[in-house]
Amino acid sequence: MLGLYLSAVVAITMVHDLGALAATLAGVLALAGREALRLLRRALLTVALFNGVVTATYLALAAVDGRVSWYYVGLINLRVVLLTTLTFLAAARIDPFRALAFSPTLTYLLSLASSQALALRRTFEDFRLALRSRSPTPPGLRDRYRHSAAAASYLIQKALADAGETAYTLRSRGFFDD
Repeated sequence: MLGLYLSAVVAITMVHDLGALAATLAGVLALAGREALRLLRRALLTVALFNGVVTATYLALAAVDGRVSWYYVGLINLRVVLLTTLTFLAAARIDPFRALAFSPTLTYLLSLASSQALALRRTFEDFRLALRSRSPTPPGLRDRYRHSAAAASYLIQKALADAGETAYTLRSRGFFDD
């Protein structure tokens, strides 16, 4: 199943026809069944900022040259939405530990990455609860932004430190052949 997903991702990046991409998106949504609308909504919300920035930048640069291609704008946006929707569907249906069971090394790396992700998630939840418990009234938008920035800074520093420690641990156990 993981191989099929990876093959689909590669194939989708090679398709340059809006109709084919739209039909593939319809197929992915059909595979999702009752979860199709929720999945599509989640994908659209996830890529909205990225696609908006990329599209606006492209339109600004293309307008300077006087060569705006709306087909290209549609192609890029549809491809990103399709890949994101397919990824969400695959993430819901594929057990990564079973998919990588053929390789003890990959399973080990997945275990390390999963444990770090869970630790960071727990830390972020602690930050969120701390803000809520220390605010007598619901925090305003400015306070939430400042809190999010501080939490993100801490989480990035923690992730880098943890990744460095993990790399040292793996190297000391002969994981890298350098």
